Amino acid sequence: MTDPYYDITGDGPVLLIVPGGAGHPMGLGPVTDALSAHFTVVTYDPLGLAHGRLGEPVEDQRVQDWSDGARRVLDEVLAEGESAYVFGTSAGAIAALDLHARHADRLRHVVAHEPPCVGVLPDGARRQAGFREVCEAYRTKGLAAAGALMTAVLEEREAGAPPEGRPLSREEELASPMALQMAHVIGPFTSYVPEAGPSQARLTVAAGTDSRGQLLYRTAEFLAKAQQADFAEFPGGHLALLQHPVAFADLLTRTFLGAGPRS
Repeated sequence: MTDPYYDITGDGPVLLIVPGGAGHPMGLGPVTDALSAHFTVVTYDPLGLAHGRLGEPVEDQRVQDWSDGARRVLDEVLAEGESAYVFGTSAGAIAALDLHARHADRLRHVVAHEPPCVGVLPDGARRQAGFREVCEAYRTKGLAAAGALMTAVLEEREAGAPPEGRPLSREEELASPMALQMAHVIGPFTSYVPEAGPSQARLTVAAGTDSRGQLLYRTAEFLAKAQQADFAEFPGGHLALLQHPVAFADLLTRTFLGAGPRS
């Protein structure tokens, strides 16, 4: 078992961030800078892709491995008896849900933003099959075709003709966090169904205002009810953390520190 990879910035109560995709924290600088005015921001890098491991072999990922690694990070950065805030988005939100279910003793409040755990839905088997088709499109036609199909899956509409493309070589795949997401994260993570049950840590499931009417907004609403958790709307869509970092950080801060939305 390797030591977990993470970075720390800011001062205040600990806020652990679990990125989406393949866990590479690329693009998160603006939001972590904004959050670091209020928190000690600990950015977890599950595969170490930003810490020298991009290009090394990657296996199919397990949600439990990401959440166990997140727990080890918390054990390293928290003083005895302290607890942390946790934010996860997309695949990272699924890991945050598992962390909430299995390691809540070190948590204050978890915000899971647009977790693609679509198996919770009444039509979950069909939606999971859609993500398996995305993975197959990646394997046979490459990133552009998979990305176009995934957009259609998220928007719950029929996909048009896929863009022309080709499968990536192994070297190309290992050099691309997006390709690693398609190859090793989307399949197992969208197959995950969160455990239900009481927890000593508060849980908020969030979705973006731009995602209304789409699959992950519906998933977030349904999951919040199933988990008896709060539901919150955040600005933007699935990538709002990157597209609206200041507004996103402001609402996340208010949600954690007591002045944000609660439903």
